[in-house]
Amino acid sequence: MKKDYEDIPGTFVFDADRSREGYHLNQFCISLGKQKGRDAYTADPEAYLASFPMTEEQRQAVRDQNWNRMLELGGNVYYTAKLAAYHGINFQGLAGLMTGMGRDEYRDMMLNGGRSIEGNRYKSEWGEE
Repeated sequence: MKKDYEDIPGTFVFDADRSREGYHLNQFCISLGKQKGRDAYTADPEAYLASFPMTEEQRQAVRDQNWNRMLELGGNVYYTAKLAAYHGINFQGLAGLMTGMGRDEYRDMMLNGGRSIEGNRYKSEWGEE
């Protein structure tokens, strides 16, 4: 069932359905908050990924560092930020990557009041759906 908030452009709302879908992806990401998890992932990324019963799509998103796809597949931005940090990307840099702006442009946009709401309220306003 399509939810009203799925019409928000560029947004994957982390709701109960996404939480269930992304549980193992999020468990993988949060495991990187501990040295033991980082060491295991560094030693053998594929074996460590295989130790979490994620879907192949989720594993591929991790391999590709496709941050938006991870969210679409149930990832929580705060958990996926652990994976970004593992790769040396801070949260501001992650937001820049996810928006396609880059860190500095994203920072400047936020310091100047954020993205304009005009044309960004609903995907249906774009005439593409």
